[in-house]
Amino acid sequence: MRTFNQLSRSRKTSLSAGILYLITFVSIPTLALYLPIHKAGYITGTGPNTNIIIGCLLEIIVGLAGIGTAVALFPALKKQNEGMALGLVAVRTLEAATMFVGVAFLVTIVALRVEGARNESLVAGHVLVTMYDRMFLLGQSFLPAIDDFILGILLYRSRLVPRALSLIGIIGALPLIAGYLAVLFGLIEQRSALAGLSAAMVAVFEFSLGLYLVIKGFRSTDN
Repeated sequence: MRTFNQLSRSRKTSLSAGILYLITFVSIPTLALYLPIHKAGYITGTGPNTNIIIGCLLEIIVGLAGIGTAVALFPALKKQNEGMALGLVAVRTLEAATMFVGVAFLVTIVALRVEGARNESLVAGHVLVTMYDRMFLLGQSFLPAIDDFILGILLYRSRLVPRALSLIGIIGALPLIAGYLAVLFGLIEQRSALAGLSAAMVAVFEFSLGLYLVIKGFRSTDN
């Protein structure tokens, strides 16, 4: 079995990108970890904040890994279209930035709770949670759709992965954008089953891409 240093440059790139894509799924538990913070009066309550802190750490890891996926893929994708490849890095970075801002809102709630927030802080707590939800909607619904649409096009043109896989990313971005708009205009709830369903194809694309890059690596572009 070859060591990482013995792999070709192309294989190192695909393996690194694949691992980083799989790491981005570590934040899935935050859906459950953040349930208490959405309850009225959380900021004035007592008890441990461990679940919120763990969720914040997971989001930071995901944000950094997300930037890493675009940076890792850039050398391969720029050969197809350098402008679009740079755009992917930029959007991924913006996505991570929104996640970090969202984490700042949650950490602020935890800090106020630890300091013994009183009833007059209920409004502030509600505002901070609402701001987190809106930032989540932008950073983890809309921007990932743009990411995967760009990435899907680049992968489809370059044939670095099977074209069927690339199409999942391109097509999957459309229902996610539709779900984002539906939540934005109040047609569906942000944490509803429909909102989750709109992200299904994007999740399948990114997880499948991660596995493919780890197991198979890039396809030969000579075909």
